[in-house]
Amino acid sequence: MSDKAFMLSGLDGDRSWRLADYVKRGGYAALRKIIGEEMAPEVIIAEVKKSALRGRGGAGFPTGLKWSFMPRQFPGAKYVCCNSDEGEPGTFKDRDLLRFNPHLVIEGMIIAGYAMGCERGYNYIHGEIFEVYERFEEALAEARAAGYLGANILGSAFSFDLFAHHGYGAYICGEETALLESIEGKKGQPRFKPPFPASYGLYGKPTTINNTETFASIPYIINNGGDAFLNLGKPNNGGTKLFSVSGHVNRPGNYEVALGTPFPELLGLAGGMRGGRRLKAVIPGGSSAPVLPEAVIMDCTLDYDSISKAGSMLGSGAVIVMDESTCMVKALERLSYFYHEESCGQCTPCREGTGWLYRVIHRIEHGLGRPEDLDLLDSVSDNIMGRTICALGDAAAMPVKSFIKHFRSEFQYHVDNKRCLVPLEQQREGSKIYVG
Repeated sequence: MSDKAFMLSGLDGDRSWRLADYVKRGGYAALRKIIGEEMAPEVIIAEVKKSALRGRGGAGFPTGLKWSFMPRQFPGAKYVCCNSDEGEPGTFKDRDLLRFNPHLVIEGMIIAGYAMGCERGYNYIHGEIFEVYERFEEALAEARAAGYLGANILGSAFSFDLFAHHGYGAYICGEETALLESIEGKKGQPRFKPPFPASYGLYGKPTTINNTETFASIPYIINNGGDAFLNLGKPNNGGTKLFSVSGHVNRPGNYEVALGTPFPELLGLAGGMRGGRRLKAVIPGGSSAPVLPEAVIMDCTLDYDSISKAGSMLGSGAVIVMDESTCMVKALERLSYFYHEESCGQCTPCREGTGWLYRVIHRIEHGLGRPEDLDLLDSVSDNIMGRTICALGDAAAMPVKSFIKHFRSEFQYHVDNKRCLVPLEQQREGSKIYVG
């Protein structure tokens, strides 16, 4: 963990999630500050803009700008929603925030409600981490009892209440409008846009949706100022970021480091390559992000702009590390199966195209590949991207195009020789789980 860390600092994994421990760490000081100073909402939004905080859920959209879209003078209900539907393979940071530091997220959401003139919020939590949902409910009860949630918070005229809502494990509900549909009790399918949630969101009312980690960054910005947060990172990439490191490393886990940190430094924090093997490839932003080979990723810094320039996305910060024992065809087959299974079926290019991608890659992996298959995969991917209501189609297509782009010779070997370029024994050895 970086010495700049604030989301994971001071956590012992035992009682640190409780309200009393959070307050000892300076918790709810930001909320007391905005209420005590009667801080104007536009001042708060200006500080968030100055901080260069970008959405931590994947898209990296500027948070302050997003908050400014909320029509604050709208006569009626407005909502703030937290997207904790963490279903992207490789991503496991938000659940740790909610498990070990839930009041940080709650405080961030209350401040967001104050800044945007909302009196109610919802945290949509992935249904397959139900124990985290239960802990968040306990934290909400603590906050209400202490006067941080409810009517006339801390004796002010500001009222805000917050509720948890759990999904049932559908990946598609991580898309913000599918999330809203699910909260409303409907089938979780993305909406056509426009209208956008800022004008027509939850229950048809103006709504702002941010990621868990995004809200967790807000108290620091209020306590220390937007410039201080910006200076933790680099221009256009303010603050620290949680990276979920998994795969062939010695110490997989969540690491909080400053944006702009060189990738080799994060790899070192994760204990380096398991078994001393050579790094082969990295998916830097969750399974939907394009893969980068070792020669490219080792020269990257971990920020939105550097990773984008390299041809991928920082995304959710899920860093999937693959060593030389990895068969890239088998890895892509597994990813493509996931997107085929998780497509909601609303859009024809995604519903049909994800199945095409999986079946073609499956036959290549199992020795039935045809000479024209690699071009076919590129063609199908191109016919999915940009032609669907939500980004799941792109999420399925981008890994396919990037795997073939950077490791085409390995795919071609599969097609030509009906077997893998990486010896089976090496694959088996690489897949072993080392304990202790």
